[in-house]
Amino acid sequence: MTKVVCEVLSNRQIAKLFYTMELTCETAAATRPGQFVNIALEGFYLRRPFSVSDWDDEKINIIYKVSGRGTAKMSGFSGGEKLDVLTGLGNGYDLEAAKGKRVLIVGGGAGVPPLIGLTRRLLEKGGHIEAVLGFNDAESVIGKETFEALRLKTGIATVDGSVGFEGTVVDLMSRADFDYYYACGAMQMLSAVHALGKEGQLSFEARMACGFGACMGCSCKTLSGHKRICTDGPVFYSREVSFGAV
Repeated sequence: MTKVVCEVLSNRQIAKLFYTMELTCETAAATRPGQFVNIALEGFYLRRPFSVSDWDDEKINIIYKVSGRGTAKMSGFSGGEKLDVLTGLGNGYDLEAAKGKRVLIVGGGAGVPPLIGLTRRLLEKGGHIEAVLGFNDAESVIGKETFEALRLKTGIATVDGSVGFEGTVVDLMSRADFDYYYACGAMQMLSAVHALGKEGQLSFEARMACGFGACMGCSCKTLSGHKRICTDGPVFYSREVSFGAV
């Protein structure tokens, strides 16, 4: 974990309630896709956690959904704002676990962003990779153009059928040919993904107070006992997850 001051380079709306923000700062603490940052906002007591969608040596990109007063304030940033940020938080995805396997990227709604940086790095290693992304409706679709620009076969599911397959991302996932997955999304989605019985890794979304394991506010139950989503996760192997009591 590293505390840095970041400057907002850009901030623009990309879908209904979704924005993409580019921050310039020291990024050495970002070592694995699936990690997150915790941003302090003036006038708010608790920091806001956001998954890192991608990063390089000088910049971090986050894609966030406006869901409360804090993110609503962020959506008004136009560039030049300075933010107090904790970076390099959490346990990210294990890229080596999928070596030699047919990989499926599975994202639902606000869970899509961290899968972008993950996919870029998996592609650098080679291998067979496809993606399925799920949303409520056409206005909420994010990441589609990015995944297609990576020349990745990408299936889109919408609950109302306004884009792609009518149904859930898990419905689409059950039709895919793969033997390892990387998933991120709401708990209900992850539970359904896990129930398919395939091997993979799941990134949990959770409300966090501190973001670095001090408060135990985001603990969840696994087969080896309670673990903290912010430090032991947010990424867990499918074999260690216990749904129903998470």
